[in-house]
Amino acid sequence: METVKFTQMKDGDGEDYAFLTEHETEYAAGTADRLLAAMVELDKSLSGYKVTRLGHSLQAATRAWNAGADIDWVVSALLHDIGDVYAPYNHDEYAAAILRPFVREQCAWVVEKHGDFQLIYFGEHVGANPHKRDAFRDNAYFDDCAEFCEKWDQSSFDPDYPTRPLNFFASLVREVFARKSHDPAVVRPGMRIAMSDDATAAERSGSSA
Repeated sequence: METVKFTQMKDGDGEDYAFLTEHETEYAAGTADRLLAAMVELDKSLSGYKVTRLGHSLQAATRAWNAGADIDWVVSALLHDIGDVYAPYNHDEYAAAILRPFVREQCAWVVEKHGDFQLIYFGEHVGANPHKRDAFRDNAYFDDCAEFCEKWDQSSFDPDYPTRPLNFFASLVREVFARKSHDPAVVRPGMRIAMSDDATAAERSGSSA
């Protein structure tokens, strides 16, 4: 069997959909590598900053790594702007949709809302509401998003910051996207894990010295 038998989905049978499921599972296994390739495209994205969008993303991920953040935080920091190429007006939602099945709910929410939270820094200069984040004040992850933006996002436009290359993070991306999608043990609704861990940060600093 090389293709399904139907031309309308409603006409498919069990054999058709078993065949498609096998193909889809195989294709999904390559998600991490496709994302890593897409990250390279960020070098062609929004210009005018002192670093490229890829450089910004790598710097944010490096800051997360250096802070001792866990794998969900690091990969989320790396991919938080991946939507800039294809969804410049809702890049945060785009990135969150990619991450949500494979990372903690906390991290996916932060990525989804970081665009609104970032307005605190520049909204007044572009005719936007700098306090748009206040609509989420009662959310359990509000402080996490504020911290993410302050420590890893708005600060990661420094061309002199020692930034790790994309291949450094490749194994982390592959590990995250090899997880079973929507696994409750991964998504963990309501679970909050700190962005920083001093012991892990010291260990990573020592191992890279």
